[in-house]
Amino acid sequence: MGPMGAQGTRAIDAAKRSGITYTVHEYAHDARASLREGGRGYALEAVSALGIDAARVFKTIVVSVDGRLGLVVVPADAEVDLKAAADALGGRKAAIAQPVEAEKATGYVLGGISPLGTRRALPVVVDASAASLPTIHLSAGRRGLEIELAAADLVRLVKGSFGPVARRG
Repeated sequence: MGPMGAQGTRAIDAAKRSGITYTVHEYAHDARASLREGGRGYALEAVSALGIDAARVFKTIVVSVDGRLGLVVVPADAEVDLKAAADALGGRKAAIAQPVEAEKATGYVLGGISPLGTRRALPVVVDASAASLPTIHLSAGRRGLEIELAAADLVRLVKGSFGPVARRG
């Protein structure tokens, strides 16, 4: 386990209760990270702080599909393919959810949203690229805290699925 204080998020509690293998990584969060990359700097901050390949660090994006919320988990250096996300979540049109809506539904702050331990159970699609990696890193429920686990365990825990939901460039 990580240092003291790394415990106690709902995401970590969910992983612990499930009995899966996971590791927690903590780093000093820089409040300016949100300003970089047009507000998309949180996951990339984890990449540089932890020295991990960006393809292995994933961010959780809350989307609204035909008015219903869902979670899309994509690599730090990619964007959500909204059309693919809508398809994967069984809808016609997807948009990135408003920050206040995302925080209310998940119970997490932006930059700390995890697909694990959300306030409301939301459908989850993890980008298919995660399936071939030994482990992936994603937010453990607060800025500066990452959880590393097998993507298959994540999908099983959140009753999610894999889908081609990321696009680069």
